[in-house]
Amino acid sequence: MISYEEQAYIELQFWQLKMLKKPSLTDRVSKRIQNKINGIIPEKVHHAITVTIEKMVKGVLYGIKYTTGKSPEGGELSYRESLVRQQISFYQKTAGMEGGLTGAGGILMGVADFPILIGIKIKLLFEIAVLYGYDVKDYKERLFILYIFHLAFSSQESRNLVYMRVANWKEYSHSLTGEADQFDWRSFQQEYRDYIDIAKMAQMIPVIGAAVGAIANYKLVQQLGITAMNCYRMRETPLLLSI
Repeated sequence: MISYEEQAYIELQFWQLKMLKKPSLTDRVSKRIQNKINGIIPEKVHHAITVTIEKMVKGVLYGIKYTTGKSPEGGELSYRESLVRQQISFYQKTAGMEGGLTGAGGILMGVADFPILIGIKIKLLFEIAVLYGYDVKDYKERLFILYIFHLAFSSQESRNLVYMRVANWKEYSHSLTGEADQFDWRSFQQEYRDYIDIAKMAQMIPVIGAAVGAIANYKLVQQLGITAMNCYRMRETPLLLSI
């Protein structure tokens, strides 16, 4: 029988390999298509979307830090991660219900799903951070949360770069001097939109929109939760180092 920590280490290694793999041909083709589409969109529109997303996310980050629970006293990694998994499951169900309701409402409700889902995802990340023992009132921890979000919903090419920032967080965080230091909001919003576009477009289709919205949101939150667990594992235990 292997210990829980050893099992977590094995899972982390597989996840790291996934983060570091080179973009496949499909990844490269998809990225080129998205880049062409984004190239057609006027710069003023890109700027407006970036500013809107930045303000929206910053507002969520500011508010949630005051509504997040306290970290459990002590506890081994297995105990803390059992609580983390409970939170992931809860937010998966919440996001699935929200996606089903907005999907059933058509285009207008589908548009409303975008900011609601971001709020649900960031709230989950705050809860996970606290369960691992980190202070979300520290701006560096809130910035780390943004990088987890960015890592979870990026193309493989961008994922390679963001992963290295997360894996070397201790060294990088020492260079930070302000909350927005060196965070690329343009890349953050564009990668996120590109990543979820297909699922969210299908969510607006009559009849199937509710089912698509529920399933898509459920899986997106699951992916975010797995990403967050592995990001904190790299910081939580000396054994769990980046490769």
